[in-house]
Amino acid sequence: MKLKLLLIGMLLLLGLPVTGQNCSKYYPMAEGTILEYSSYNGNGKPQGTISYTVTNVIDEGSSTSATMAMKYNDEKGKEAFNTEFTYTCSGNTVKIDYQSLMSNQMLHQFEDMEMELSGTDIELPNDLEVGQELPDANMAMKISMSGINMNSQVDMINRKVEKQETITTPAGSFDCYVIYSENESKMMMANQSFPSRLWLAEGFGMVKQESYNKNGKIMSSTVLTGYSK
Repeated sequence: MKLKLLLIGMLLLLGLPVTGQNCSKYYPMAEGTILEYSSYNGNGKPQGTISYTVTNVIDEGSSTSATMAMKYNDEKGKEAFNTEFTYTCSGNTVKIDYQSLMSNQMLHQFEDMEMELSGTDIELPNDLEVGQELPDANMAMKISMSGINMNSQVDMINRKVEKQETITTPAGSFDCYVIYSENESKMMMANQSFPSRLWLAEGFGMVKQESYNKNGKIMSSTVLTGYSK
């Protein structure tokens, strides 16, 4: 379950709304902006809701750093986890701190254990175009408890801008770039690999996200259902 939440966090971070109109072309947000999403399983059954709120923005010279509060509620409306993301926009690229993938609940569960984190920040440039390849991203976590080591890792590889497409969600119609990636998760002896697609719209960030099994069938999806600026 912990690895599943870690993987959900990493996938959602790909579409994380970023602030600073002069810094990020796709995310002209401001403090107080709220985006709401609904998640579904492969059969279209509701699985929960996700909300993002921009809580703090700091401009420092040519860069902008921001804090985003995220809350995930399950299908019964019960809060499953929450966290705060840190990200920086400088020049033509947004970088999201890989350590932000750890939710507050996960950190609390591991506070009495020895834990090591390593990884590569998630990057998203402003100048997207079809066929463009994007940098890989990953996060590894090593936990030591009573002499036993537990390792887990999430990798995003083969990231590329696949196409442009207009889609409609309950929040409206959006012109999007579609970003494809292959996602691999490893924990002890359990390994999983599956592709995903992210629909990214200028001014909004993530509008839709789908994950697939090895046969191309949708396993889960997330769509933008509402926003306020």
